[in-house]
Amino acid sequence: MDKIILTLLVLVILGLCNALVAGSFDPSIFWKDGYCVQTTARTPSHGDTSISAMMDGNWQEFPLAAFPDEFMSWNTARRAEYLDIFREMLSKGPNATRQPQLSGPHNGMVATYGEARKDSAFKLNNAVKGMGFCPDEKSVDNLLNLLESNMEAGMEQKLNLLDSLYQHATEHFSPYALVSLELYSEPEYNTQTFINQMVNPACVTVFLDIPTFKIKQVARLLHPMDPSITDYERKVTRYVNLMHSFFHGAFPRDYIAVIYYNVEVYDSSPGRKDARGTRLNP
Repeated sequence: MDKIILTLLVLVILGLCNALVAGSFDPSIFWKDGYCVQTTARTPSHGDTSISAMMDGNWQEFPLAAFPDEFMSWNTARRAEYLDIFREMLSKGPNATRQPQLSGPHNGMVATYGEARKDSAFKLNNAVKGMGFCPDEKSVDNLLNLLESNMEAGMEQKLNLLDSLYQHATEHFSPYALVSLELYSEPEYNTQTFINQMVNPACVTVFLDIPTFKIKQVARLLHPMDPSITDYERKVTRYVNLMHSFFHGAFPRDYIAVIYYNVEVYDSSPGRKDARGTRLNP
């Protein structure tokens, strides 16, 4: 009898250990008929100055924060620098003296917290995401037409087109949001970022550069097959996918788009008394 009790205790302990090293959350609940629907955030309507999101078990309203001038100046200048580097690579080939770096506004390091995936004990995650500006409602149609009509253009022409967009960024893009793609999540496989943002849309993005900016955001996920998304949401989803293909080449399908809405913006640059994690806006 003692041996049986001891064996049962060992099995219970092993079960507890397994629970500590792997999550039990099942992300299949997000998927139906090949698409997912995020139910924890709502895209603001045109003219709204806040976003609704489910946080800590309650629906809350978060005022949107516009990009500070410092952020826009840094972002557009560094993107223009990227384009100059690509032009040099096109003209000089292997003799080019510069190459694009991972630092800068394109690569945001996104921290999320939600539910642990089955292969992890941690609900916390961090991942690098390619990011760009989000078209506003008045410009999205023109931007879609612009990309579609130049999809087969040469790389030099594409670089010039992007350069023009960045030079006039405030005329074309929302002051409140960035966009990205969730490239890998599908019914059979879900990234930790995807799981976390579906459960808890709060996230923090840091851009590794000098100056260094940190943005606390609400992530709104939009699947291109979701029949319930609005006309604007569908157009933004198409825009992000087109922009991805515009530079990287055609892909077999459209991917989940993510709109990252600004709630708080910080200057986290080191060594400056007016920075070091100082909140800029609002």
